[in-house]
Amino acid sequence: MGRCDQVCQHQIGLIVLSRFIHLLSGGAAQGLVNALKPSIEAATNTQISSTFGAVGLMKQKLIEGAPCDVIILTAALIEQLAASGHVLEGSARHLGSVKTGVAVKHGTPHPLVETADQLKAAMLAATGIYFPDPQLATAGIHFMKVLNGMGIADTVASKLRPFPNGNTAMNAMAACDDPHVIGCTQVTEILITPGVDWVANLPLAYELATLYTAGVRSTSTCAVQAQAMIDMLTSPEQAELRAKGGFLPVA
Repeated sequence: MGRCDQVCQHQIGLIVLSRFIHLLSGGAAQGLVNALKPSIEAATNTQISSTFGAVGLMKQKLIEGAPCDVIILTAALIEQLAASGHVLEGSARHLGSVKTGVAVKHGTPHPLVETADQLKAAMLAATGIYFPDPQLATAGIHFMKVLNGMGIADTVASKLRPFPNGNTAMNAMAACDDPHVIGCTQVTEILITPGVDWVANLPLAYELATLYTAGVRSTSTCAVQAQAMIDMLTSPEQAELRAKGGFLPVA
C-alpha cells in the first residue's frame, strides 16, 4: 500500500479505502489550491492533504521524505528537484508569476510606497513590520535585501516581526491591535487574508516577481491523479481565478 492509500475504519466496522494526494507547497499557492480543492477532489476521486509554508522548508521536507505527491515551489527549485530526480520528468507546469507587495491593516491609511524613498519612509514610520521567514521564504529573503539596500535594516531591527511564512505573518498583522504596522510578502498571501489590505507592489527598484511551478514527486504512487491536479491548477479554464488571486500569466 502506497502513501496515496490510507485505510480508515468506517463507523459500522467496514474497512473503506480512500486515496489521498499529499501536497507540499509554498504559501503563495494556498488560496488557489483551496479554491479549487473541491473540484480537484471530485474530478480525481481523491482527498487532498496540504502543507503550506516557506519554499525552502517545503523543499527540505520533500528531500527528507515527507509524504508528497505534488510539490509547488519556485520554478528554480522545481528545476533543481527535477535535475536531482525528486520531481518526475515532464510533470512540471507553471502556475504564474507572483509579485511581492506591501500590506496594512484593513481600514487604516495606505502609505505611499511607489518609489524607493516613499517605501523607506513608510518602513521607518511603522511601529511594526510583519514579513515571512528571512532565511527560508522567498519574500522574506528578498525583503531583508530590500531593507539592507535602503540602509535601514539596523534602524528597524526592533520593529521586525518575522513569521514562518507570509500567510502566518499577514494573519498575525490582522490580529494585532496596532493600526500603525506594515507588512511585506507575496501578493497572493495578502489577497487571501481577511483583515489586511494590499497597498501596492514593491517599487520598481526593489521589485520581485517569482514564477511558481508545480510538479509530481518522482516516487508518487498516484502520479496520474497528481498530474491531473496540476493540470487543473494550471488550466486555461482557471486563468481568471489565478489572476484574481494574484498570479500573473507566464510571458
